[in-house]
Amino acid sequence: MLRTVDERELHDDPLEQLRDWLREAEAVSGQPEAMTLATASARGVPSARQVLLRGLDERGLVFYTNRNSRKATELAEVPRAAVVFHWIELGRQVRVEGSVEVVDAAESERYWRTRPRGSQIAAWASPQSKPIKDRHELDALYETAEANLGEGAVPLPPFWGGYRVAPSSVEFWQHRENRLHDRVLYTRNADGWTRKRLAP
Repeated sequence: MLRTVDERELHDDPLEQLRDWLREAEAVSGQPEAMTLATASARGVPSARQVLLRGLDERGLVFYTNRNSRKATELAEVPRAAVVFHWIELGRQVRVEGSVEVVDAAESERYWRTRPRGSQIAAWASPQSKPIKDRHELDALYETAEANLGEGAVPLPPFWGGYRVAPSSVEFWQHRENRLHDRVLYTRNADGWTRKRLAP
């Protein structure tokens, strides 16, 4: 049986608590860093997709993408987002909401250097979120990019980089029987973080 989440036993800082839950998820989940990112256009049209958490510190949560993608276009229009982690193996979710800022070029460059070469080439090749004729066209774009880039280090594309979600609220949710789930909400204020338990 899952242990009740006692908000008094949680970290004062929700990002520290998130690190703890991520570490526990690493033991049971094939991809614990996968998170659903929700954005909205200036017209209020929402969209959501899975991205990978690639950085977590006191400033927030970082992911990377093509800056011409739909998500990046929407973030340029409305620089706010919501993120959800769901670890079904643990019966847990974490919801994060906050403002979004562009990660600087130096930080994006450092992460870029850790990516597999094939993923680097793909970033150059794919006109992300734009229509293409078929799979053959995409494969041809990759082959052309691979030939053009040669054998040396693949440079960081000027249209690719990171985004940081700076949380204003973080909610921890754990499954309990009879739908009496545990929910603890952290909210940022001028003095730091406050937290309270929510009814399921």
